[in-house]
Amino acid sequence: MLSLPAGKSVCNPFARLVHSARRVLALAAVVVAATGVGSPVFANQQYEPMADHVRLALRTALNAPAAPRPIFDSVSHRIDWMADMSRRLARRIPDFTQRTELIKIIRYEAQRVGIDPQIIFALIEVESNFRADAVSHAGAIGLMQVMPFWTDVLSSGSSRELFEPRVNIRYGCLILRHYLDIEKGNLDRALGRYNGSLGKMTYPNLVYDRLDRNWGYSHVEPPKPAPRIAGDF
Repeated sequence: MLSLPAGKSVCNPFARLVHSARRVLALAAVVVAATGVGSPVFANQQYEPMADHVRLALRTALNAPAAPRPIFDSVSHRIDWMADMSRRLARRIPDFTQRTELIKIIRYEAQRVGIDPQIIFALIEVESNFRADAVSHAGAIGLMQVMPFWTDVLSSGSSRELFEPRVNIRYGCLILRHYLDIEKGNLDRALGRYNGSLGKMTYPNLVYDRLDRNWGYSHVEPPKPAPRIAGDF
């Protein structure tokens, strides 16, 4: 699974300083936007010519069948994570069945391309606030605000399929993975590409801010009971 950028571990004391700095930068960007001095630009992936073998690899990954369920370290991990994510998402998606299905989709699609699912939750919050019907001024569609040209590049389907959550999240995770590969694992730059603002930190800082505030997660397995010894009561 993809590691967070340097200093992004919640257990790292130095990381908290990095988190604070990034949060200040992200909030400053929001203030600037509110005052009209400038505004953050959300998902606006730019079409870039790609080699045939890259296009083929992306198409193959796009069309791979979905697994029946995401992967967890243990039953307790699955129960804890699913309940935690459901609680956090309940205000935005009140329907339990719809919410549970979306949570599973996000985890599976992130895992299959080697990205931390918590990053995808944060990115979706920034992009669409979990609105599957969202359309940006640039024409980006759905939960992960995928630009319509991707359906021409990677499939023969209509861009309207991007309104379907599973399809949209598969495209979005695959696109971010593609950008991570281009940027040799640099998440700052991959997020910049995803947003169409490569080289600027406004958008990555907004994603990190939502990650820190709303979607960070760690799980500690409960201790196993000590084996009973003959004579114990």
